[in-house]
Amino acid sequence: MVAITGGMGSGKSSVAAYLCEIGGAKGLSADTICRQLLEPKAVGWLAVRKAFGEKFFLADLHIDRPLLRKILFEDHEFRQELNSLLHPLVRNEITDRIEKELSRLAELQSQARFVVEVPLLYEVHWEQDFPQIVVAYADEKACQRRIMLRDGISEAEAEKAMATQMSLSEKARLADHVIDNSGAWPETCLQIVHLRNLLW
Repeated sequence: MVAITGGMGSGKSSVAAYLCEIGGAKGLSADTICRQLLEPKAVGWLAVRKAFGEKFFLADLHIDRPLLRKILFEDHEFRQELNSLLHPLVRNEITDRIEKELSRLAELQSQARFVVEVPLLYEVHWEQDFPQIVVAYADEKACQRRIMLRDGISEAEAEKAMATQMSLSEKARLADHVIDNSGAWPETCLQIVHLRNLLW
C-alpha cells in the first residue's frame, strides 16, 4: 500500500493515476471520498449540518462549496474544526474500502496493490497508516501557476491557499520517495516507472 501526497498544484492526482495504470493498482482518493461524504444526507453532510447549521447549504441541500472553500482558507480555527469532523470519517472510509477490496481479491487469489492519494497526510499525521509514502513535488512557482489556471483565482489567492499547508520541501524531506513534477510530464512519467519498479 502506497500513499501519494504533496501540495496544491504539485500533480498528486496525475502521479497517482499513472502509478495505478502502470502498476495494476487500485486507486483511492481522500478528496474524492470527502466529496462523497458531503453529498446530501451522507455522514459528512450530516456532521457539517449538525456542527454549523444552515450556513453552508444551498436551497437544493447541497453544500455551498465556494463559500466553504473561501472560509476554509481565511479562518484557521474553522479549518481545524471542520477537519476534526471530516478527517476521521474519511480515514474510516479508506480503511473500509481497502478491507473490502482485500477480501474480494483474496477470494480471487489476486494480488492486492493500493495507491491512496492523501493531500494532507503529514498535516493530519496519517504517516503510520502507510508503509510507503511518495511526495509529488513541484517548485512553488509551478504549483502557483497550476492553481491559478485550474481554479481561476489570483496570485494572492493561490498564495493564501498554499500557505494553509505544510511546505512541499518539508514534505519531500519526510517522504520515502519523491517524484519531481516541476518539468515536462514525460520526464515525470519516467520517474514513476522507476518508482513502480522499486515498489513492486
